[in-house]
Amino acid sequence: MSHIFPLGQADFCGKAYVKHKTQSQESLFLFPRNVPMLSRMLLILFFLTVFSPFTSFAGSTSHAQAKTSEMLSTTPAPKRFVTRGTKIFDLQKNTPVFFRAIGYSPYLPGETPLYGAPPGDDDRYKEHLGLMQDMAVNYIHVFPMMMPPKFFAALDKADMVYGQDIWIWAYEEDFLAETFLEKTMEDIQAAIDHVYIVGRPDRLVLFSIGDELQADAVVRTDTRHPEVRSYKGKHLTVSNRTPTEIALARLIDGAMEYELSRYGRRHLYCHTSWTHIGPITDRPDLEVPQENALNPDLGDLVCLNVYTYARGVRTSPPGSVTGTSYQGYLEELAATTDKPIFVTQVGLSTSPFEPKSWVPGFGGHKVEDVPKAFTAIWQDIRTAKGNEKFCGISFFELQDEWWKSGEDPTDSIRHERQDPEEWFGLYEVGAKNRLVAKGKIPETIRKLYSMP
Repeated sequence: MSHIFPLGQADFCGKAYVKHKTQSQESLFLFPRNVPMLSRMLLILFFLTVFSPFTSFAGSTSHAQAKTSEMLSTTPAPKRFVTRGTKIFDLQKNTPVFFRAIGYSPYLPGETPLYGAPPGDDDRYKEHLGLMQDMAVNYIHVFPMMMPPKFFAALDKADMVYGQDIWIWAYEEDFLAETFLEKTMEDIQAAIDHVYIVGRPDRLVLFSIGDELQADAVVRTDTRHPEVRSYKGKHLTVSNRTPTEIALARLIDGAMEYELSRYGRRHLYCHTSWTHIGPITDRPDLEVPQENALNPDLGDLVCLNVYTYARGVRTSPPGSVTGTSYQGYLEELAATTDKPIFVTQVGLSTSPFEPKSWVPGFGGHKVEDVPKAFTAIWQDIRTAKGNEKFCGISFFELQDEWWKSGEDPTDSIRHERQDPEEWFGLYEVGAKNRLVAKGKIPETIRKLYSMP
């Protein structure tokens, strides 16, 4: 936890109290010999009673202060999807929702986002959203920030809703650098503008500001700004946070203010994180020290990518119902927050082999084994203690993307066997770029998403 004072001040206070107690206790045994033993004992009890509480308090000030994040009461609520306690409600239907979602980045072979190009504006969306409808998907988690008009036309026809991921550079030298914040805010504003100019604000559920910040960048930012622990914006107030969390709070607050001032309304906001850097910290395999752990509870809801083989998850205790470490992680996560939780990514790569033996589970999954694994994941989240806090789950992703990891300009025309990132799709890309089901994986999603 963060310090209640700036670091130097808190450390000084703590050391002062400890030193005071030590000196006092040592001096208790230096009474003149003519002081009766009973008096000595009474004085010892007095000093221990007076000074021990101070020592205990000071020792905990740097760790016991809970992180806070509050939305100001003056901030208008969204018009359609709103939070009520641990639920998200659709005001249009006046009912709580559980998002049965698919991650979607519709780049096909020969296309890449690495140079800023959006996906093609063609008939692929009619096919893709039709497949999603067949799987009983009710929410699309969209990754490209500038989706073309034909996607939104297909979205209208399918009568579906979506969330907009707004990617930010996750490897930044310093997330609190003003130049980074200014440039990132320009990108965020452009994504918001696109929703209102080309997109469908009435079908949009949320904006996610940033996705999976890298551990080295988080630690580097926190080390450079140890004094930055709180922030009060026009809509968000946070305290006892890490410097990286402050940077995210500033971006989320700025995004809300821009949307409200420019368009007179807002949507739900979150930051999407991953289990490698928190928020559950008592794990031996985290990529950051506990003091740098990131808690993505900075907006309206908690958005977290939770993979079965991920750091922090595979070392979790067994769940209360299924006994899996995945459910164990979900249950601990639910116990940490009173906000709705959205599992924004979970999936398995069906790459021909697992290229990194030190990352077990990242690639190399047989297509025929995935349905059983996905069914287990569904059971984990639906039966977990605290399952009422989960507002959705998004399987990643609709189809394989050949452009990842973007090693060179020709990467998008090769489906590389050694790159698990290119094999997360529920569908593979076949002849004439038509999508082909990977065994019974789509059928399994349909069965799961058709359940209560």
